[in-house]
Amino acid sequence: MAKPAPKRAASPERQPDSSDPAARKPRARALRRQATDAERLLWSCLRGRRLMGRKFRRQVAVGPYIVDFMSVEDSLIIEADGGQHMDHARYDARRTAFLASRGYRVLRFWNNEILTELDNVLEAILQVLGEQDGTKPNG
Repeated sequence: MAKPAPKRAASPERQPDSSDPAARKPRARALRRQATDAERLLWSCLRGRRLMGRKFRRQVAVGPYIVDFMSVEDSLIIEADGGQHMDHARYDARRTAFLASRGYRVLRFWNNEILTELDNVLEAILQVLGEQDGTKPNG
């Protein structure tokens, strides 16, 4: 009996069937379990309404994509990008364009930036939230 071919991880260019929301749910769960150090660190600052009282969710399906962090009330998406994103610039541009067309503002930070300059990352997020409120950010 022949061995089945090993399953390959979905590349950014070939994601699981995005037309079925139920198909994205297990992928989002897996991504939450396999978070990078940068994602875990940023999530520790965003979860539980810790940043300006805003509710953030993580690994959320939006259309055919799964985004790292999202504030629904602010239509804000935050992406933590690792080195693989340098090779997928066109994919990221299409993804960002899709999300923007749905009314989301997308902020992207390199994982290294989150790990080494967390205060600056949080300040940038606060700046955007303050702009949306029409107030000055003060954490």
